[in-house]
Amino acid sequence: MRLGISTFPIEDGLDIRVLGRALEERGFESLFVPEHTHIPALLRTTTPGGRDVPDEFRRTPDPFVVLGAVAACTERLLLGTGVCLVVERDPIVTAKEVATVDFLSGGRFLFGVGGGWNRQEMANHGTDFPTRFALLRERILAMKEIWTKDEAEFHGTHVDFDPIWSWPKPIQQPHPPVLVAGNGAGTLDRVIEYGDGWIPIPGRGAVALGEGTTRLRELAAERGRPPVPVTVFGARPDPEVLDHYAEAGVDRVLFSLPPVLTPDALKRLDTYANLAETERS
Repeated sequence: MRLGISTFPIEDGLDIRVLGRALEERGFESLFVPEHTHIPALLRTTTPGGRDVPDEFRRTPDPFVVLGAVAACTERLLLGTGVCLVVERDPIVTAKEVATVDFLSGGRFLFGVGGGWNRQEMANHGTDFPTRFALLRERILAMKEIWTKDEAEFHGTHVDFDPIWSWPKPIQQPHPPVLVAGNGAGTLDRVIEYGDGWIPIPGRGAVALGEGTTRLRELAAERGRPPVPVTVFGARPDPEVLDHYAEAGVDRVLFSLPPVLTPDALKRLDTYANLAETERS
């Protein structure tokens, strides 16, 4: 099981380039960063868990720029979005950003995507909340056309463009892995249709982790696909927890680092690194 880190790279935190090098030196497999273009300034805005929106949600920079910076100062570390809010993005522009980071990193990009939860944030981008998953599907399928064809076109209900040329193409073939996040009733169907991996959120949603990984293996076998990798965010650094994830069929576990790295947080990173070393041995 591979171990990585997820964090919000805000301006008051540790330089993300320094963190990237530190992760690579300590043997971590990957670094994931989130996306929020903005947070609406509304008192009623809360997270899916019912909490007030943390300050780092308002302050997170563009994930593609961040990961491009980390790519320039690392050699092996995989670089992921956790997650990219595709429903708030132009698919042609996003396809180019994904391909560019993959190209510049030598094929190290992991494209975590999700439908999002903040209705007003989406509305500010012109996205209707009830149709977000249909929009997500078409934008992902359209980007795959752009990544894999010299002359790409797409004609759907939500995305429609005539033949275009767009380079660079991704290094990874046919394209960087698309990791679909969520625990809703239709999530596994979305993973199987257009995903290359699943990002569940343990303890939340309609699909439990163990049940989900089992069902995902069944769906993949029905489609003649190999097992679909599973990435879990926010894991506790406990060997028993990691053993539980391994038994459930999880392939990658991400520990969360706070956005502002205090000395205690840096000690936590070393604790995670020791677990990573144990996993490798």
